[in-house]
Amino acid sequence: MKRGKNYQDALKTIDKSKLYESAEALQLTCNNSKAKFDETVEVHLRMGLDGRHADQQIRGAIVLPNGTGKKVRTLVFAKGDKAKAAEEAGSDFVGAEDLVAKIQQENWFDYDVIIATPDMMGVIGRLGKILGPKGLMPNPKAGTVTMDVAKAVQEAKAGKIEYRLDKTNIIHCPIGKVSFGAEKLNENFEALLGAIIKAKPAAAKGQYIKSCTVASTMGPGVKVNPSKL
Repeated sequence: MKRGKNYQDALKTIDKSKLYESAEALQLTCNNSKAKFDETVEVHLRMGLDGRHADQQIRGAIVLPNGTGKKVRTLVFAKGDKAKAAEEAGSDFVGAEDLVAKIQQENWFDYDVIIATPDMMGVIGRLGKILGPKGLMPNPKAGTVTMDVAKAVQEAKAGKIEYRLDKTNIIHCPIGKVSFGAEKLNENFEALLGAIIKAKPAAAKGQYIKSCTVASTMGPGVKVNPSKL
């Protein structure tokens, strides 16, 4: 794959044989951002786990101290007082069976996060094949199946992100925008890493975090020293 001039120039500033401290890696990532839009910065963690085993799975969520820089649209499945609480908390969409039908019939995806009360999960279950592949199904571990829908809406809009091990045993997570600057990005990075380290499964053996790379949307990856994590 042929890369553009900006990418090639950015590569020259990175020592591929070096493992950088996170603050330095994020400063390099910001310095090398030349796109005409505010690039997202992502963390990619290769884990020493085998996700095929249930006891080596990781899934959770954390509210980043500086948010993600993204405007998050929430959809809440709830009824009665809970629906009212979700509306008052500022959810973009609130409903029940009516929204299930809208998603089924119109292939509607004008939202980023779905939150639901436990009693609505039977209804939402019909959407598994539609929402599952897009990672939108509410999940108790991510805090999106809850009776406290107001808190879940507020957290989602404040910059709550979900982390999970994919099929290749890697965790991919956004930690903010280049415009945040290296210091705020590093605060988000450390908060995310702290949560993932805390979530270490008891069945994990050997090196837990095998490698860590940070990169902006259009930029090359910068390796972070995993022994310092």
